[in-house]
Amino acid sequence: IAAARALTALPNLASAADWTLDASPASIKWSVDHMVISETTGQFNEFDVKILNFDGGDASKSKVVVTVKTASIDSDNEKRDEHLKSPDFFDVAKHPEAKFESTSIKKTGEGKYEVTGPFTLHGVTKTITFPVEFRGTVKDPWGNTKAGFKATMTLNRTDYGLTWSKTLETGGLVVGNDVDLTFNIEVQAAEGKKNMKK
Repeated sequence: IAAARALTALPNLASAADWTLDASPASIKWSVDHMVISETTGQFNEFDVKILNFDGGDASKSKVVVTVKTASIDSDNEKRDEHLKSPDFFDVAKHPEAKFESTSIKKTGEGKYEVTGPFTLHGVTKTITFPVEFRGTVKDPWGNTKAGFKATMTLNRTDYGLTWSKTLETGGLVVGNDVDLTFNIEVQAAEGKKNMKK
């Protein structure tokens, strides 16, 4: 599949440029175990992604910058969201943003990359590495050059001081420690519009 996408990708642009988020189709979704037997899912509604020094082809010489507004967390439950924003969890008043900046991008296959860099959440910074799929480039009906990426990762929330939970009678946790994240991102070449997802 990745090889087929690469064949349909546009030729590289003449020079590298900074690509910015196309907010409308982009998403950052998360899921975490709830009381062992089910999952709670949600998303962040406000975030920004930039891919710097990207030529529309090989991303290994680029830099990725992701900024997430923690107060935009959305689990489709207002009471739960207020708890997630409180000092028990994200403490958004003190830590309004989570941020990642890549320090290396390694090509691991056709359209496949391994991205490494410091990730800061809840005032804690740790170096993480995660896989990214480059899904190719295309011209949209309005003449903008777009590129698509998908990334998945699992973070242990307790590594970032997000330790609140309660223990069930059976010994499991009300809120699991591992949080699965899925990023579906479209960016566009510098001549396109620039905006944050919100």
